[in-house]
Amino acid sequence: MDIKKTVDLSWDDFDELRDPRPAENDFDRVVERAMSRRGFLSRALVFGSGAAVFGSGVLGSATSARAQAAAFDFEPIGIATDFDIHVPAGYQWKPLVRWGDALFSEADGAYSAETGVPVDMSDKVFGENTDGMETFEVDGRTVLAINSEYVNPKINLPEASEGMPQSEEEVRLLKNMQGVTVLEVADSGNGYEVVVDSPFNRRITHETQMTMDGPAAGSDLVKTNADPDGMSSIGTMNNCGSGKTLWGTYLTCEENFNGYFGATGDYEETDGIKRYGIGAEGRYAYEKFDPRYDLSQEPNEPNRHGWVTEIDPSDASSVPVKHTALGRFKHENAEMVQAEDGRIVVYMGDDERGEFMYKYVSNGTWAEGEPTEGLLSDGTLYVAKFNDDQTGEWLPLTPETTGMEMAEMLVFARMAGSKVGATTMDRPEWIAANPLRCEAYCALTNNKNRGIKPNAGGDETPVGGPNPREANNYGQIVRWWPTGEDHGAETFTWDLYVMAGNPEVHEGMMGGSANVTPGNMFNSPDGMAFDTKGMLWIQTDGDDDNEGDFAGMGNNQMLVGNPETGEIARFLTAPNGAEVTGLTWSPDRKVAFVGIQHPGGSWPDGEGKPRSSVISVWREDGEALG
Repeated sequence: MDIKKTVDLSWDDFDELRDPRPAENDFDRVVERAMSRRGFLSRALVFGSGAAVFGSGVLGSATSARAQAAAFDFEPIGIATDFDIHVPAGYQWKPLVRWGDALFSEADGAYSAETGVPVDMSDKVFGENTDGMETFEVDGRTVLAINSEYVNPKINLPEASEGMPQSEEEVRLLKNMQGVTVLEVADSGNGYEVVVDSPFNRRITHETQMTMDGPAAGSDLVKTNADPDGMSSIGTMNNCGSGKTLWGTYLTCEENFNGYFGATGDYEETDGIKRYGIGAEGRYAYEKFDPRYDLSQEPNEPNRHGWVTEIDPSDASSVPVKHTALGRFKHENAEMVQAEDGRIVVYMGDDERGEFMYKYVSNGTWAEGEPTEGLLSDGTLYVAKFNDDQTGEWLPLTPETTGMEMAEMLVFARMAGSKVGATTMDRPEWIAANPLRCEAYCALTNNKNRGIKPNAGGDETPVGGPNPREANNYGQIVRWWPTGEDHGAETFTWDLYVMAGNPEVHEGMMGGSANVTPGNMFNSPDGMAFDTKGMLWIQTDGDDDNEGDFAGMGNNQMLVGNPETGEIARFLTAPNGAEVTGLTWSPDRKVAFVGIQHPGGSWPDGEGKPRSSVISVWREDGEALG
């Protein structure tokens, strides 16, 4: 592996390069099985039967974005291929905070369009590659917690480093650019701006002191030379999606942590190491300068990452907590709801091709104002099984069902899911629960290996159920209804809200479901959030080269879906090269904060380096946006 080239790969391609898997399934058998389930979308798509879905894949060739406008509070926009943001008529946007912007006065002016940010200021500015985010009201002030998923070394490091750190100091720079930013914002009269030097402002990085709780905390699997008790982990990394607890704290989700580890000497390549895609060469060469990331010196350090971590945004001195009861995998987000009897429920996806969807249910119950101790450390982790008849069940992961000890089962949750026969999914990413009814949605972003290769654990990935397409480059959104309208239930029914696709290029399944048209087509749904009106906002992280299968699809975008009718309309387009990720609203719902990650060109400054940013979007008439 050419380590200098790994930073140019997507995280999924990085994993594939490290651990290639052979083709396994017979193509003819896969296609026959897929087509035998032609009616499975009948409940999801109110515009036509399952047969019609697999016929043209469109509402009708004359359907346009304008024809769907009546269902929404805006005029849907067309695609874009440029290096700018586009929103509907009657809406405005501007940057709220960009990578390198100061959180504290001492870092004012630290960012340079030529050189980026110096090491000594790198933990005092807004981080790079923004992702999940949430809004909090603290004593009448507005506080945002925002993830910085990863870094682009070719942008951050000196040109002479050629995109790979050459010293401990350069590694420290990269560590500081990632993690979480907590910052106060306020409406200055000219829109929201960062409150520099706010007592709430804080950077949480790869070097921030953490603690661990739950059944795996203190186990031999998470003990290291520096922490022989296995309770005091350091750092949170590759913070992708997010969540918000019912009691007002932030949940940051650790995703592609595997790429940060490597080895300078011999190490044991265990089944757990292989299942999580950990290998001898890290993506950023941390292992060459910091023994904590060196498998030959600290083989348990990777087990201390890949968790959901809770942060109190109201207290900049608080110690973040990694909740091992919620399982270790490549977490996308954490959607918290409540069961009918008051138990806490957290839905989670494992964002890798052919991995699983999970649910945690607390043993204790909670009501507003009551203590929260134990709610995220004492409960049962479940994994989803989807049946082809549009029913499903949550399979409990316990020592009895998996044959694994409790700590081992949580540290290696993927292996536990394989043991109980969970459904391999097309990269389960964000999960969003409808606030107006008992239903939830999961974005299944894509899976080019569906029906072709097994997952990293050797589980087959057959075509069928909620994953109906072989070599799925477009993705879909699955929706489910818990039995008895209770998120605590262990069974559910399901359908597909939408299959993304390109009806201009393909007929049938690859053209998308009936609610995908030439006027609203998209690929790779990723981030999702419901607004207070029960509308589903969908963000994409897909191919924006506008060629081949993706011809005419434009840049990545944010759309709005109507769960009642199935209609979907495009609201925002991002600069070419960017992913749209992370969405939250101001307390009065009049402003949406939207993340723009890894933009191309020199957006948003128009010169110098591209800077991932959070933007504000609002209606010109001052009405609520969501």
